[in-house]
Amino acid sequence: TDDDTFSNVFCENSKKLINVDLFALAATYYSLSNLGVCTPLEDVLEALRRDNQGTTGIKTDEFMNNKKSHEVQVMSELVDKIANYCGVKQVIDIGSGKGYLSSFLSMQYNLQVYGIDSSNSNTNGAHERNRKLKKHWRAYQSRGRANLKSQRLEKAHDRPVESEIKCKVIDEKPLNNDSSHQSQDQVTIQDLVPSCGFTEISTSETSKQTEVDLVAQTQSDESKLSEEVLAFLNVLPSDAVEVFSSSHGICGELCEEEKAQRKMASLKAKASKSSESNLYFPLTSCITAETELSDIITDLEDCMMVGLHTCGDLAANTLRIFTAKPEIKAVCSVGCCYHLLSEQFENQEDCPEEVWGFPMCQYLKDKGWCCGRNARMSACLALERVAVGQMLPAESLFYRAVLQVIIEEIYGVIKSDRHVGKTFSKSSSFIDYVRKSLKKLELDDSKLPDSCIMDYYEKYKHRMNELEAFNMLKVVLAPCIEVLILLDRLCYLKEQDNIAWSGLVKLFDPVKSPRCYAVIALKKQSC
Repeated sequence: TDDDTFSNVFCENSKKLINVDLFALAATYYSLSNLGVCTPLEDVLEALRRDNQGTTGIKTDEFMNNKKSHEVQVMSELVDKIANYCGVKQVIDIGSGKGYLSSFLSMQYNLQVYGIDSSNSNTNGAHERNRKLKKHWRAYQSRGRANLKSQRLEKAHDRPVESEIKCKVIDEKPLNNDSSHQSQDQVTIQDLVPSCGFTEISTSETSKQTEVDLVAQTQSDESKLSEEVLAFLNVLPSDAVEVFSSSHGICGELCEEEKAQRKMASLKAKASKSSESNLYFPLTSCITAETELSDIITDLEDCMMVGLHTCGDLAANTLRIFTAKPEIKAVCSVGCCYHLLSEQFENQEDCPEEVWGFPMCQYLKDKGWCCGRNARMSACLALERVAVGQMLPAESLFYRAVLQVIIEEIYGVIKSDRHVGKTFSKSSSFIDYVRKSLKKLELDDSKLPDSCIMDYYEKYKHRMNELEAFNMLKVVLAPCIEVLILLDRLCYLKEQDNIAWSGLVKLFDPVKSPRCYAVIALKKQSC
């Protein structure tokens, strides 16, 4: 058995690590890539495939960094296919940040996107970018329409006589899951994963298009307009045309006056967008498991929910909102910042009414499972990056470890809610680092002479290699802890009666984007 194979990793009496090679082998064995529970992205895209027109490509790498460009390109394609499959045009982006994913979904795929973020600065930044873009948008749009008209006239001269053209109109109705409408070459999402007793979702290929038809060409005109905007998009971030700016920075219910104001603002926004369907609305609101989206989005309709690197409990709350709200037909969530998750059993608190970030599934709740902050911190490490030579910052980790000893022995502080942050990069020496850190922690550094600080440095300097080895062991173990958190979320979805299919999908290159796994789920059609 597995337990017998890996029983010699630790000493039975002291529980100390005695076999490093076996430890690394066990960590690899229990990693997500080795367990066989993930659904390949290619299989999901194939199952969701529709015979629809391609969209004009926007070069995200010209206005995003390499990491963000990679994430947005891959995730937006998947989100668009899920939205098409579910027959929805509205997307709710939770933890939207600067709005890169939201604006790209709107501009590239003509989706109506509401980006919700708890930070006013992010929303205000999105508002300012939208203001700049809107100032120039109509001029580019007008020029684009003129060019398209000219192009169509030129093509008309090159076309054969109309009687010789065979045009087929693409059937754009959402896929029908009724067995009487399924074709023989259908691909079912249920077939993508091991049988787990869930209701099957099926997709069927629509009739294949042999000639480019005039109807499809007319419908794709708006997406072609983005070619004329590329020159401008390469300078400014690709945010959308309108903004529904709202401020609700604290958690809780909205007062009646705020609701009325939001409804009026939403109605005005809807009136102004009648001729423009690719809209992105940045909103400010704190999302919890109890959040009523209809209080934030007054024109909420059938939609899907997405989250690109939703931080801490926000990823768990996204899944809870999805399962609770019938209007949300699908979810695609990539979490991050596992160290910020709240844990029900970390402090042995008995608060059954409290909503925790971990665990979510009933199985781990029944076992009272707890990871602890150290384990969750380890889950955030990037094994794949280390494997290709992007080593851990050994010196800064050493500085932080010695600082911990100083504040415990000199100041008697074991735990603090304050954080040192990125002090290392702003420090000229270890002494400078310690003094800046103490000020951030609001500790009096006048009682600590430079000589004392350097004594601590010299005392532990010879153990730097030991610390580096310890951190490497944490890196090796990181995927195993991440697996536990992600499988907890997947099992939570499997426990719900209204979910047709759910799975874990590796979306990103882990070297470019270490938090690369998405939790995806689709509701049953009747839900």
